[in-house]
Amino acid sequence: MTQFNDTLLRAARGEKIEHTPVWYMRQAGRSQPEYLKIKEKYSLEEITHQPELCAYVTKLPVDQYNVDAAILYKDIVTPLPGLGVDVKIKAGVGPVISNPIRTVQDVHNLGDLSPQDDIPFVLETIKILTKEQLNVPLIGFAGAPFTLASYMIEGGPSKSYNLTKSFMVSEPEAWFALMDKLADMTITYITAQVAAGAKAIQIFDSWVGALNVADYRIFIKPVMTRIFTELRKLNVPLITFGVGASHLANEWHDLPVDVVGLDWRLSIKEAGERGMTKPLQGNLDPSMLLADWKIIEERAKVIIEQGVEHGSHIFNLGHGVFPDVKPATLKKLTEFIHSYSAQLRK
Repeated sequence: MTQFNDTLLRAARGEKIEHTPVWYMRQAGRSQPEYLKIKEKYSLEEITHQPELCAYVTKLPVDQYNVDAAILYKDIVTPLPGLGVDVKIKAGVGPVISNPIRTVQDVHNLGDLSPQDDIPFVLETIKILTKEQLNVPLIGFAGAPFTLASYMIEGGPSKSYNLTKSFMVSEPEAWFALMDKLADMTITYITAQVAAGAKAIQIFDSWVGALNVADYRIFIKPVMTRIFTELRKLNVPLITFGVGASHLANEWHDLPVDVVGLDWRLSIKEAGERGMTKPLQGNLDPSMLLADWKIIEERAKVIIEQGVEHGSHIFNLGHGVFPDVKPATLKKLTEFIHSYSAQLRK
């Protein structure tokens, strides 16, 4: 195995780096021909339940793009069956839940996650990758309570989160009980991932941008503070991220996290002007990956320059890679980020 590349870990801690590290959300799968061939035979759930195969899919983008981190290939709903949630991932739809939460009793009926019993395949995948295969950090992850609750209450993906938001304000006892249950699960889940070998953690609060700042402070921030306070004890970098949530970025910055992930709606420069001093992650609009290289390079340059000016920065997309993106584009972009940022950081 070649020398371990810890650039991302150093950037997350605000330490000196030679180049801006980069990884891409949803870099494993989606657009890779090798992955698409596997998907002809196996579903996402079937891949994640086979540690050797899941490790292969997770490692592919590291080999192909030379990114500075791997992110574990799995879905954010992976741990929910351990709580007694009947969830299926339907192709073209996403997670669908047949026993949605409607009352406080439904929350009390939920069980507790036992990682060794409920998700041994996840832990085995992490061990294979970190003990045998990777020369970059493996990022473990979990969904944040609001995002998981939205699936559990809506029964599946939503565009409006009407049921979730009305439940939140109308049934505060049930809501906070659900937040506590999901916080406990997240802490247990992440602790097990780190024990298995994950070197950094990202918490995806993908859909929390549906809330305004006042509701976030009342209904979400206390539980996120508890989660990150507990996870700090693991001594690995903690990253938070959501989509369409620029109005919440300063709230995230207040949390006990190491890195704040931004989507493309808020620039690195603007975040700094808002007083955000922590390391930032982001934030090329993934749609730009379908544009001509000249445009991609121009957009990436601005982000890299602003990141270097900010100090500590991890390059990423503002959301995940989508199926139409060519692997060659990501490889070329990674090379450019490394070389251009190295020049600026000399």
